[in-house]
Amino acid sequence: MSVLQAKTALVTGASRGIGRAIAERLAADGALVAVHYGRNDAAAKETVAAIEAAGGRAFAVRVELGLPGDAEMLLNAVTAGLRERTGTDRLDILVNNAALDQEGSGATPEAFDRLFAVNVKAPYFIIQRALPLMGAGGRIINIGSGVTRIAVPGELAYSMTKAALATLGRNLANEVGPRGITVNTVEPGTTHTDRMAWLVDQPQAAQMITATQAVERIGTPADIAAVVAFLASPDSGWVTANTIDASGGTYLGPKQLG
Repeated sequence: MSVLQAKTALVTGASRGIGRAIAERLAADGALVAVHYGRNDAAAKETVAAIEAAGGRAFAVRVELGLPGDAEMLLNAVTAGLRERTGTDRLDILVNNAALDQEGSGATPEAFDRLFAVNVKAPYFIIQRALPLMGAGGRIINIGSGVTRIAVPGELAYSMTKAALATLGRNLANEVGPRGITVNTVEPGTTHTDRMAWLVDQPQAAQMITATQAVERIGTPADIAAVVAFLASPDSGWVTANTIDASGGTYLGPKQLG
């Protein structure tokens, strides 16, 4: 059953990794998906082609985030694409996934500002521009990170941006709830993306990580996409202002005593 039939969605950072898996899953569930990306034309084309090959509907939108006017340019391009394909600019689902990772994020004031511009400022103003396009049943889903709960060396500034996103979600949910719009944050743990691909070649490191989890395996982008798909669906209408840990249960405590 296509639970998102006739729905429209925007997924930022959707050309690779978790974002691509989310875009593919929402399209498989029936939504017309705007696949946002920043620079990688080939990856975006591959994502759209994969969605269409599976019988879904999608179109790519290129806008680099973190620059002046990014949210306005993105939503203008998305609404133009929606009008062309549906005759309306209604947006039902917004997934803020695009983000810079933590590598070198706190090295200089310029890098710090860039990190917050992409990870915090851009989602804030994308939401601001998207809300007038949403009606009752709208869904806003922000992709956070497990580093807001678990201290990881070298990820201080990055974890600050993701904590801001979670706070945004809780407060925004209270404002838009009367309109029938829900807002939730999904916080992945260690997930097999390009950035974490090195774990495949280092099984001992992977084992050290998975040993800290209740479910002892590395997560996949599809795992995260499945959580997002539920939050985007009609079944999640009573779920809002939540931060959902999608880490396989990381660092819950000792598995046995003695």
